[in-house]
Amino acid sequence: MSKDVDEQQVPAEEPIPAADAVVEKAPEPDYYSQLLRLKAEFENYRKRVDREKPDWYKLGAAGVLAKLLPLYDLLRHAHQDINAGHADTPLAKGMEAIFREYDKLFKEEGVTKMDPLGKPFDPHYHEAFGFVNKPGFEEGAVADVLQAGFLLGDKVLRTAKVRLQKDQKKSTEA
Repeated sequence: MSKDVDEQQVPAEEPIPAADAVVEKAPEPDYYSQLLRLKAEFENYRKRVDREKPDWYKLGAAGVLAKLLPLYDLLRHAHQDINAGHADTPLAKGMEAIFREYDKLFKEEGVTKMDPLGKPFDPHYHEAFGFVNKPGFEEGAVADVLQAGFLLGDKVLRTAKVRLQKDQKKSTEA
């Protein structure tokens, strides 16, 4: 029997891999590259916020200035009424001081008053409220300003409310 056991072929044992052999495993995350990308993204974000910050301030200022314009209009109307009857009173002088402060504020913030009288109608700057027939104006030009318009820099803060010149030929034929 011992002969039979010796004659039997014993399967060859598989070699054990060496410690230095390459073993496939999941790739390690590249934390350094991720950190560099994150840092670059943050720098871009910071630069964009720095660029946009003045625009946000302007937008906020535009909102506040737009809310001041109706008050400005009411005071201007009251000032005209006071000047019509009581031009040399302390009230009229106080109103003048208020308008000097308004002018100073508008100048500091870059607000300018539009002067559309006699200019062609532009729907970006003017809001039409009818027609008038005044001599000395071309057809379609702004002939009467009902409410002043204002610009903040080169952007419209409030459109001017105007009346346009009627066609002279059509009005005389009718």
